[in-house]
Order: sequence, then structure tokens, then C-alpha cells
Amino acid sequence: MRIVAGEFRGRRLHSPRGLRIRPTTDRVREAVFNIIAAEVPGATVLDLFAGTGALGLEAISRGADRAVFVDRDATAVRLLHTNISLCGAEGRARVIHSSAEHALSKLEAERIVFELIFMDPPYGKGDLEKLLPQLHKVARNFATAVAEHHVKEILPSACGPWLRIKERVYGDTAVSFYLNSPVFENPEDMMSEQ
Repeated sequence: MRIVAGEFRGRRLHSPRGLRIRPTTDRVREAVFNIIAAEVPGATVLDLFAGTGALGLEAISRGADRAVFVDRDATAVRLLHTNISLCGAEGRARVIHSSAEHALSKLEAERIVFELIFMDPPYGKGDLEKLLPQLHKVARNFATAVAEHHVKEILPSACGPWLRIKERVYGDTAVSFYLNSPVFENPEDMMSEQ
């Protein structure tokens, strides 16, 4: 696994042995970043269920200002520190060793907000549907959230202020792109007004 483009292009990242952590493939990561290219430069990034940190590090490599990496797995946290160091990104990265829910509460209390949020939880656990409503607390208006999930896991087209604007499928992997739009906070209300 390597960084695809930007400042750290070609840098090989350490990846785990076994199946406890499932890193996003280079191919999927490249496709995702081609879609969100305009949102990356200058962004503050949140990488939930970060695993190896490939998504957040790719964002920093492509011009994001900084990234916060969250994972509750001790092996993943060690990998995150190793990979951040390999890229020389220590000054632009923060690692939080906790569940996504706890990290979101912590970040909200610290009043940190993000323009770009990645979520790549273990497949089939329902984590994405639980987290989407909580993300707006740490997201700027019109932030983008990118959710990687199994192709058979169907995510809502709208959830609070989050509106799914795009979905792409790469083999067994689906990637849903959401926009945090205050206009769509209550889409049911909008539909009843028409």
C-alpha cells in the first residue's frame, strides 16, 4: 500500500497482518481522491476508523492542512503513528485512540470542525448509519463526508443535514459521498411544503 499522489507520492505505508484491519485499496483511494480533488487543498480532515491512516495521509499529501485520525484498535494506533512518521507528517497529524463516538464528543467539546470526513468502519456493523447524524456537530456547512462500505450495505440518501450526492462501486466496495447542507436538515419538511 502506498500514497498515490502529492507530497508523499510513492511512499509505502505499513499495513497490518491478518484481517482485523481492512485498508482501502490504492485503486479505490485514487478514485475517491479524483472525485473530491477540489475539496482537499487547505482542508481540515477527520479520518474515522483510520486503520493505517491511508485516507488521511493521502489527503495531507494532496494539500490538506491537517488530519485527525481516530481508531479504537491498539494495533491500528501503532500503525498510524508509524505511517505518520514515515511520511514526516507529525506536525500535521493527531491520533485519537478511542471509539468514533467518543472521539466525536471530544472534538465537539474542543470546537474542532472539519471540511472533509472519511469513514471506513468494519463492514456490516451498522456504524455508518449511527454516525452520520452525529457528524454535523464537527462538520462545517457544506463539508464532504466519504463513507466506504460493503456494496450490499445500503446507506440512507439523506440523514439530518447530510445528503448523499454520489455513490460509486468498486467490486465489493461501495463509496458514498455526502454533503453537509443545512438546507437539507429536514428533507421531509421540504417535501411536505411542495
